[in-house]
Amino acid sequence: MSPRARAVREFAADELGRLAQRFLTELAAARGASAHTLRAYRSDLLEFCAHCAEQELATPSDITPRTLRSFLFALDDRGLSRSSSQRKLSAARSFLQWLVERAELSAHPGRGLRASKTPRRLPGALSAPECERLIESCDTTRPLGRRDRALLEFIYSAGSRAAETAALDLADLDLQRGIARVRGKGRKDRLVAVGAKAREALTTYLADPLRPAPRDGRAIFLNARGGRLTTRSIGLIVARAALQSGLNRRVHPHMLRHSFATHLLDAGADLKSVQELLGHAHLTTTQIYTHVSIERLREVYERSHPHA
Repeated sequence: MSPRARAVREFAADELGRLAQRFLTELAAARGASAHTLRAYRSDLLEFCAHCAEQELATPSDITPRTLRSFLFALDDRGLSRSSSQRKLSAARSFLQWLVERAELSAHPGRGLRASKTPRRLPGALSAPECERLIESCDTTRPLGRRDRALLEFIYSAGSRAAETAALDLADLDLQRGIARVRGKGRKDRLVAVGAKAREALTTYLADPLRPAPRDGRAIFLNARGGRLTTRSIGLIVARAALQSGLNRRVHPHMLRHSFATHLLDAGADLKSVQELLGHAHLTTTQIYTHVSIERLREVYERSHPHA
């Protein structure tokens, strides 16, 4: 058995592995991390512990700055993307900081270590006419078409994530006031706007006598059997609508969220308000959308100005 395979197998058995498991348990309890985040952290920490095992490092005190540098080089040698390497290095850093706070390490060995910067990728966004085509493609003569129309209208109106939309309950929705409460990352609730078109589509869908009876009596967006839609189902609905509308590109639910933010900024909304509506913890996360808007302005300029 190779050193890496042995380290993976014994992940929970050695001292570092046991400490990593404690870190993950506290991460789930203290920060309210999602199951997806915990899976990613566990996978990344497993790799770091496996690397330490290959270097014959058994305890936290054995870890040095050289350990982290060699870990980063090993990730680069595997041909991982920069974003993946940075994520794994970030997980290792967080774990080591946790060890410092619990006096398992006297100093953080990653202080001063810098990973190469990842080029910022602009989020994909649809134009306003493309969003209209996508939503209008739903066949509202059919019950599922009325559901799909309400779903797409809500995501585009609220800028919600797929998981937030899937988790939406009837008690979260106030159509009279045009607001909804969604639970975002870190289990943080926020209020989102529900525009006139989304309210109209939701009213029609919820009053539809052919709408299946929800199994738990709370869920808004249902499959044909009355079960709550999953994020995967929402992705398939969006992809199908894109195909029906003739959009010659891959469309996913998050693209509607990107479009929501971009169109607000294009229309003059201030960045702080967009941050609140998106539920971003930091303004820097929202600032990437200003680059999208600038790119749009440049396209318009180059297409329209005679001396562009």
